[in-house]
Amino acid sequence: MKKIIGVIMGGVSSEREISFIEGREIIEKIDKDKYDVKEIIINSKKDVIDKIKNIDFALLTLFGKFGEDGNVQAILESMNIPYSGSGMLTSALCMNKNLTKTVLERNFINTAKWVEIKNIDEIDYNRLDKIGYPLIIKPNKGGSGISTLLIHNQSEVKKAIEDVLQIDECAMVEKYIQGDEYTTFMLNKEVFPTISIKSNTEIFDYNSKYISKDTEKTICNITSQLEGKINEVCKKCWDIFGCEVYVRIDFIVNEDDIYILELNTLPCTRQGGLVSQSISEKGMSKAELIDKIIEYSLDVVR
Repeated sequence: MKKIIGVIMGGVSSEREISFIEGREIIEKIDKDKYDVKEIIINSKKDVIDKIKNIDFALLTLFGKFGEDGNVQAILESMNIPYSGSGMLTSALCMNKNLTKTVLERNFINTAKWVEIKNIDEIDYNRLDKIGYPLIIKPNKGGSGISTLLIHNQSEVKKAIEDVLQIDECAMVEKYIQGDEYTTFMLNKEVFPTISIKSNTEIFDYNSKYISKDTEKTICNITSQLEGKINEVCKKCWDIFGCEVYVRIDFIVNEDDIYILELNTLPCTRQGGLVSQSISEKGMSKAELIDKIIEYSLDVVR
């Protein structure tokens, strides 16, 4: 008897549009000889309880708040519905960039110096001067490069933080690290080929990720020594954050020093995207990836 897979998409975050692209591509690519597939669209938080029923497994394609932050995972666990990806604690921890960077720092993994700001009155310009310009200002619990801003001097700070605080309760302000940007996909703790990201803009924001055709995303050509360091750091991140099933780790390399930006516990796997390129280099199809995500997720004891 075929398992009933509910592909959960939509959601209430600013990344809803990307969720639909991901979810519908999964429905197209999933092996329908093995699974019965049910499209489940989430339009409100209450929908998670009202709509996710009569399925054997929840394949999550929700991004951002109430998707990657542990809340949906907690609800599904309370309903005894198996789901894809990491558990609620890891999801919540990795969604919160301040907590992520705190864990990284305490485990001696490089991450850019930072400060979190919850309201305009908290801005300490002296502290920002010590961190040093330019700075990156972005939502503490955001994703997909939405409202990610590069700030070159003190006069730009207040407006940028005001903009970010309109969509998140906390702004993350961190040192801009000059270097090459990469991302590494991991499946069941196996490190897949690392992708190099080259954008025609100074930062890899929403436009660079999903709209611009000028962004170069290629399998990177790096030394075996650097590849070994990347693999070691990624596996350490997997362990200290308690990742499960799959994750994508974004980082900057500056003179062979690796600075972790963030961990994505529900990375987008859409055609032409970062994960898609990495698995293709490994010889894995999208249907095979979906199979593995379901298989490894069902092996996890929640």
